[in-house]
Amino acid sequence: MPSLPSLGLRNRAARGIARAVAAPTPSPAYVIDCGVYVDGVRLPGTWSHSAAIEEVRARGTGFVWIGLHEPDEGQLNVLAETFGLHELAVEDAVHAHQRPKLERYDDTLFMVLKTVRYIANEKLTANSEIVESGELMAFVGREFVITVRHGRHASLGQVRAQLELDPEQLRLGPAAVLHGIADHVVDTYLEVTEAIQDDIDEMEAAVFAPRTRLEAEQIYLMKREVLELRRAVMPLAKPLQRLSEGYTPLVPEEVRSYFRNVEDHLTTVSERVASFDELLTTLVDATLAKITLQQNTDMRKISAWVAIVSTPTMIAGIYGMNFDVMPELGWKFGYPATLLVMLGACVTLFKIFRRNKWL
Repeated sequence: MPSLPSLGLRNRAARGIARAVAAPTPSPAYVIDCGVYVDGVRLPGTWSHSAAIEEVRARGTGFVWIGLHEPDEGQLNVLAETFGLHELAVEDAVHAHQRPKLERYDDTLFMVLKTVRYIANEKLTANSEIVESGELMAFVGREFVITVRHGRHASLGQVRAQLELDPEQLRLGPAAVLHGIADHVVDTYLEVTEAIQDDIDEMEAAVFAPRTRLEAEQIYLMKREVLELRRAVMPLAKPLQRLSEGYTPLVPEEVRSYFRNVEDHLTTVSERVASFDELLTTLVDATLAKITLQQNTDMRKISAWVAIVSTPTMIAGIYGMNFDVMPELGWKFGYPATLLVMLGACVTLFKIFRRNKWL
């Protein structure tokens, strides 16, 4: 992903940007971070959400970026009153379990993204989890960005730090933050697909290697996890396309091209996920065919041994009927001759089956 040009800080303190007063009220525990950004530079101090937006409105420039982690309805309603968030979007952000989407409420954008994380497993079982998913919601207005994160992963601390190192990008406003978040999420998709590709390559090698036993349940499990990834990736294409096409004036022309780049990366991920699904279906068919072939081989071996054992059993059964008049009953060589016939028949059948590769 190309980065926007950065012009450095250029002695912003001399331009009067560093005027900031620390808020008297500390941030609640569910607030991960709250920062005020003016002309691409974060103002020093610890801010409450109300003090932060007041500072921005008093200056008439800049924006607030607030990061939340799994707030409840009451906690998010406090911010909704201050920033004018729509009640339907607030409800979605609290309860999560949403598909990726983009909605516009008056002068506010509400975007939902699915986050994913790859979990390595030494051995796959029915309870194994390969792709752990979470959710990330973003409220974007002219003066603020509010992110709500659900799940134990997908922290935005790295995104915030990278953006703060590039004041020229932050100067573009909340839309640049939304781009940074979407870019980060799609980059994690790429990382997860690369890890899954390695797992599928190992499965493919095991399926087509001789004398290996790979249970079909393991492939079905991988297919289930790929579907989980697909539910996160595929619906995001439409929101990114709308952002890149000027869906809202909140996204300036300078940022739209960067959303198009993220959309291209998402297309790459979508193609990989689709190929995973097709390849896993092929591996399932190959595994079932291999199991069927193994079963046929086992049945041939069983049939061969049954034929070998049935020959002496038949002879012993005939001579065990204890009739008074039977051939060779009175012959003194009858017993050893019968044993030799049994042994000869078994050896002959064994050689025939071995030559035909049944044994």
